[in-house]
Amino acid sequence: MSAPRPDLYAGAPTPVRWLLVAIDRLGRLDGWIGAACLATLTCFLLAEVAVRALSNIFPAIPGTIPVAWEYSSYLMAACFTFGAAMTLRAGGHIRVTLVLGRLGQAGRRVFEFCAALVAACFTGFLAYAMVNFAWASYSRGATSMASNTLLWIPQSVVAFGILLLALQFLARTIQAALGLRLEDDTMRVASVSE
Repeated sequence: MSAPRPDLYAGAPTPVRWLLVAIDRLGRLDGWIGAACLATLTCFLLAEVAVRALSNIFPAIPGTIPVAWEYSSYLMAACFTFGAAMTLRAGGHIRVTLVLGRLGQAGRRVFEFCAALVAACFTGFLAYAMVNFAWASYSRGATSMASNTLLWIPQSVVAFGILLLALQFLARTIQAALGLRLEDDTMRVASVSE
């Protein structure tokens, strides 16, 4: 995991710079965790296909892995939430630039600041709601019907991913307010094949 570039925060006061660097590092960790979840999800699905194929040849082998689909859905949710913060910092989210393209530099900064602030508030509320949701499952001892998995565990994972996205939007709000670069090109992939 490469370190964030120091020139991205050159105009920020020292405590703010530390905060932005910490959030960027969490964003990079977020991307790696998302990639690990995606790799695990792929392994689950390949194992399910292999077991199904083997059960057609050897009748003694069960036709399915009982927890594969349930855990795959947990991993899919984790992939979506864990990849979001790094994708935002890399500038990889889909954006409609119709308005941004018509604004000058100052107008663009104001627009970016307002959009990031609204997104930070929204994702902050979503993270708060997910933490409460996971806490309620923990308090009740709720388990899934299929595998008796404690539901607070996958819910906490999703809540953590959304919290990291909220922090990245907070960092983007600060960067827009201070006139810093909003995206880190070193986090982007070099080509579509990556």
